Amino acid sequence: MIEILTLATIITPVTSGLVQAVKISTNVNKRYLPIISIVVGIGLGASATFLDTDSLVRIWAGGISGLAATGLFELSKRDKVDDGK
Repeated sequence: MIEILTLATIITPVTSGLVQAVKISTNVNKRYLPIISIVVGIGLGASATFLDTDSLVRIWAGGISGLAATGLFELSKRDKVDDGK
């Protein structure tokens, strides 16, 4: 479990950056960004073959990092909206 959380912590900023790049470079509907974030996270986790862990652990860590990246985005978005009230 600690391995998964450690990997997710490392992968999350990269996932967030890649999703931001996708958002800027394409005209994707914003409601699909959480799904894109999870898919990107899983892809990053699966492609981290240089780590000495099981592939299932890397995929779980990628999925968690995608969820965390979406949560970070929504949290920053909500704070900006709340500050304007």
